[in-house]
Amino acid sequence: MMDQDTTTEYASTDEMSTDTAMDTQEPVTVIAAAEEAGQFTTLIAALNAAGLTQTLEGEGPYTIFAPTDAAFDQLPEGTLDELMKPENQGRLTEILTFHVIPGEVTAGDIASAQADTEKESLEGEKLMIKVIDGKVEVNNATVTSTDIQAGNGVIHVIDTVLIPETSA
Repeated sequence: MMDQDTTTEYASTDEMSTDTAMDTQEPVTVIAAAEEAGQFTTLIAALNAAGLTQTLEGEGPYTIFAPTDAAFDQLPEGTLDELMKPENQGRLTEILTFHVIPGEVTAGDIASAQADTEKESLEGEKLMIKVIDGKVEVNNATVTSTDIQAGNGVIHVIDTVLIPETSA
């Protein structure tokens, strides 16, 4: 009889650990992580308009410096509407891929760098990542939150939309 209770106890423990694992599981893709975060609706709409969602749902890994909805709101009036037009998909794609680095770069990687770090974006231009007075900056944007993990990469939240020089 004691063995039966022990078996029941193990079954309950197994069920609990499975439930816990499901509750804490990271999103499968950086797109799913951005959707879950709730502050990137404009970015997700732009990625859809540019046809980049499927790419970023791929194997990766990717590091995304993701501008918040508030960052997009800081663009000059009409800029986002203009970029979202089908005839401007190429320019929108340039801007969005400028926010993505192939590979995974965590906050720890940035903090452990001994100097400013240049990383090539998917767009092809370099992003300058530096730590100034304990704050991480990417070009002219400040990283406000780091290491939103996903199965195919990581997201760092930024307060400004990055515009590559070729698109300015």
